[in-house]
Amino acid sequence: MGKIDELKGVKKNVVLAPYTTYKIGGKAKYFFEAKKKNELISAIKWAKELRTPCFVIGGASNVLFLDKNFNGLVIKICNSAIKISDSANKILDCNVVAEAGAKLGKLADFAAKNYLSGLEWISGVPGTVGGAIFGNAQAFGCKMADMVESVEVLDINSLEIKNIIKKDCDFSTKNSVFKKGKNLIIISAVLKLKKGDRENIKNKIEEVLSYRKNKHPRLPSAGSVFVNSEVKITDEKLLEKFPELALFNKRDAIPSAYLIEKCGLKGKKIGKAQISEKHANFIVNLGGA
Repeated sequence: MGKIDELKGVKKNVVLAPYTTYKIGGKAKYFFEAKKKNELISAIKWAKELRTPCFVIGGASNVLFLDKNFNGLVIKICNSAIKISDSANKILDCNVVAEAGAKLGKLADFAAKNYLSGLEWISGVPGTVGGAIFGNAQAFGCKMADMVESVEVLDINSLEIKNIIKKDCDFSTKNSVFKKGKNLIIISAVLKLKKGDRENIKNKIEEVLSYRKNKHPRLPSAGSVFVNSEVKITDEKLLEKFPELALFNKRDAIPSAYLIEKCGLKGKKIGKAQISEKHANFIVNLGGA
């Protein structure tokens, strides 16, 4: 193999912990921030030529890096533009084009400023658009899949840019085609939002932010860890012993936090990792986990 040109902008031996919400992780042999499509393609080509493993992150709010070093290239997706689609219906609804590296909070604010409803629930989430689509993020009865019209991706096998329409995204609970297959890197997405009253949208955002502030721990974490169980409890003895299960039956989901707490694990610590005392579905880093 001949001499390989250096990737412009690549950094070496970068500590990964500051780039994750868990604040945990060793060093990456190579680290690159891709701000544009062509930069992402160049980075993937470079990793292929070097025959080095490659890992892509956004806000890394659902990533737990090992303490040992990663002997490869970590690419952080940093393209973050958000705009109203030129083909948007200006009266009833509106398509928004958001790049994968855009922060979810920034997207929620953009929608509110443009009188667009449907994204209030993502306020306060530390992730990015790409990550939210990758894992079909959900909260307060809403899911990213509800808004997605199409997703622009880079196929790392062919290095082609492709557009995947919603029905081919194969969305399910906390899952998607992007999560199942590792050959597609999300570049941007078209999101369909509804026109709404700006004051109502702002009030909903404030409610969501207030809820997260009061109910969720502020320590480093990856947010809620376990998916809520979407089953109904029919055992009469259980319903009699735990009457709150009847309420969960009406909601069609049993909160994982409730089950963890009933197991007596709320506040359980191993080293500096703890099941949060504030919300049992959060595993937090007390510092040095």
